[in-house]
Amino acid sequence: MPFIPDFFCTFVERKNKMIAEKYINPFTDFGFKKIFGEEANKDLLIDFLNELLTDKGKITDLTYLKSEHLGTTDLDRRAIFDLYCENEKGEKFIVEMQRAKQDYFKDRSLYYATFPIQEQAKRGEWNYQLNGVFSIAITDFIFDDSEAKKTKLLHDVRLIERETQKVFYDKLRFIYLEIKKFDKKLEEIETHFEKWLYVLKNLVKINEIPPKLQEKVFKKLFQIAEIAQFDEKQLQLYRDSEKNYLDFTASLETSFRDGRKEERIEIAKNMIADDEPNEKIAKYTGLTYEQIDKFRAEI
Repeated sequence: MPFIPDFFCTFVERKNKMIAEKYINPFTDFGFKKIFGEEANKDLLIDFLNELLTDKGKITDLTYLKSEHLGTTDLDRRAIFDLYCENEKGEKFIVEMQRAKQDYFKDRSLYYATFPIQEQAKRGEWNYQLNGVFSIAITDFIFDDSEAKKTKLLHDVRLIERETQKVFYDKLRFIYLEIKKFDKKLEEIETHFEKWLYVLKNLVKINEIPPKLQEKVFKKLFQIAEIAQFDEKQLQLYRDSEKNYLDFTASLETSFRDGRKEERIEIAKNMIADDEPNEKIAKYTGLTYEQIDKFRAEI
């Protein structure tokens, strides 16, 4: 039986299931903005943020702001947020679904946070008082897989004074939420926040609303996320968004596979040196018999 990479099976299975799914994928651009980015549904975002930021006081209202921000000159780079809003106190919230690791991810977060800071500047005399800025990234990848943080899925980053470890400035915070690390089963869930994590991670797998999720906020989420209630235009927009997500995921997985190629070749050569059979080498490395024979000839 030929070796079939796991990433390919996953991609094909996801594509075949796309039509059968009852609820949208919240990791697509359409799905994320449908749940959190529409005026009629902002109570969902308010509820989620209040669970995420339990120590800052309840948010009672949000106003959506324009998501595209330009620099101060034509030569400056621009920033486009997934969602950008402010609460009744004037505090700013950048909320993004980050779908893949990228170089300088932390630098990007910091750069994006400068826009809601700079836009608070006032002409003329000004005392530099700022409202809080909260940069929130929900990641569809493992953000920190260090040994000490393998199970830590929420990272709350602030400016602190090094010696005392006390918060130096509490108006700038970076929140990173690693959904992939959440592994609790429905019967293990204890808090409202964990219900949010469960729904975001498992929405596309759910067919019927479980009794444990029969709260008003989740009933509304399931209602607006049900694919069957979309009109033709919405359905097409979602299908396009889902296809982009699948294509993007597949390209990432292909890159990951290619990134391990040298490692697999090295393993194959070591197994050849130990006189292991081609069948076993193919099983452990995913290389074809032709590739293995070529390496045998070179050794």
